[in-house]
Amino acid sequence: MTAVARTIRVRNAVAFQVKDCPVLGEREFHDEVVSTVRNGAWIAALYGEGQPDGSVKLFAVLADDAAHELAITSTVVRDKYPSLTAELPQAQAFERDIAEVWRIRPVGHPWLKPLRFQAARTDAPDILTPVERKIGQSPFFSMLGEEIHEVAVGPVHAGVIEPGHFRFQCHGETVHHLEISLGYQHRGVTKALVGGPNKRTQHYIETLAGDTSVGHALAYAQASEGLSRGEVPGRAVRIRQIALELERLACHTGDLGALSGDVGFQPTDAFCGRLRGDVLNLTALICGNRFGRGLLRPGGTRHDLDEARIRKVLDVLDAYAKDVRQAVDLLQSTASVLARFESVGVISKELATEIGLVGPAARASGLTRDVRADFPTGAHLVRPYVPVTATTGDVAARAKVRALEIEKSLDLVRRELQAPWRDGLTWLEPGGLRPHEMIVSLTEAWRGAVCHVARTEATGHFACYQVVDPSVHNWFGLACALREQAISDFPLCNKSFNLSYCGHDL
Repeated sequence: MTAVARTIRVRNAVAFQVKDCPVLGEREFHDEVVSTVRNGAWIAALYGEGQPDGSVKLFAVLADDAAHELAITSTVVRDKYPSLTAELPQAQAFERDIAEVWRIRPVGHPWLKPLRFQAARTDAPDILTPVERKIGQSPFFSMLGEEIHEVAVGPVHAGVIEPGHFRFQCHGETVHHLEISLGYQHRGVTKALVGGPNKRTQHYIETLAGDTSVGHALAYAQASEGLSRGEVPGRAVRIRQIALELERLACHTGDLGALSGDVGFQPTDAFCGRLRGDVLNLTALICGNRFGRGLLRPGGTRHDLDEARIRKVLDVLDAYAKDVRQAVDLLQSTASVLARFESVGVISKELATEIGLVGPAARASGLTRDVRADFPTGAHLVRPYVPVTATTGDVAARAKVRALEIEKSLDLVRRELQAPWRDGLTWLEPGGLRPHEMIVSLTEAWRGAVCHVARTEATGHFACYQVVDPSVHNWFGLACALREQAISDFPLCNKSFNLSYCGHDL
């Protein structure tokens, strides 16, 4: 860990004293964030904390992939500060959240509208109108001209999914602009985490985004272990990696099937629907829950793998590997499918960098951004991970990255299962969290980078706990992917990102 004048630089999941984080002036803060991002970093988190004197302290967590370090800095503001968004579009959602919660105006933000329709502080003048405080009622971009029309979709959708509203500005069948309005089920989870850890904390963590239970549980466990200086048994490290990759296998397999279903290609759709269930059942075999809930805990894992279950997992994966390759080969060799995937929903490498994409969506556009490689923890500290990428940035590329990652995840899980397993502990009781410390914990979940930022107060409980799900980074990417596309391509583009409503509406 090294400290510099304008930022403190730390490794992933390594705690530091809060007093060591620099506090800059508003303009210095602005310039430091802009210059660090332009030099190759990306915004992992940007949020505010209320202060006793009524001011708000802004923290920026900047992930420097090349240096494998997190640069963290802060500033104190009252009613306004210079917006970052005009120069760094990837800051737009973070600044909307700060404005909504703290009633502080980012001066120069181009489109300051509600992000989650959440309750705001009451001791400052509101910068949003009363109408904009009502869920789903906010200003939308509009276009004028002959044959211009508007298409509104949601917030209620077919199927058992969370609500979200999509507003298309179209000329004929061509989408010129898409706005996405979420926040219909904002849960206030990050506020509920303050004062923990307690009996409810683990439940909140594992349901932040249900299909990413393992990814979020690992980020939380790493944060807690760093704040308590706790150790994790090597056996538990391996089980954690297996669980994380099984979660990735299940979700990527389901997504490839859903993409096939969106273009009416039933063979791969049917294959992958069954195969996803097979992988989920493997997670249930390990811990009793198909989503991995109850498996990870600070200090290790609460479930072990014996020889019988290891053999069972390997046998199922052997059958799965054969079938998933056949399903993917069918998908990638069918001309009618490729015609619908290729050149649809293109995000260039430059745009992906500018708007801060993460996960498979970023890697499909040529970025090598992957927490497992850039900010390794656990098994990847001794066995470095090499990301897989594509270059075209379209639906075909996002499908290709998923298919390649399925192969990589299979190799990772098999390697861990087939290596010698020595008897040992899977869990060590962690000590209390150290007071007045802060930590940033990143994991590469199946959608992309999960970021947890925790700060403790004098008694060692959470004074602040911030969560950034990868969907927060990528929803704007979906909006960009629809520009100049046929409106009939929306379901396909949407599924190629497959983002989380509840992960956004924390």
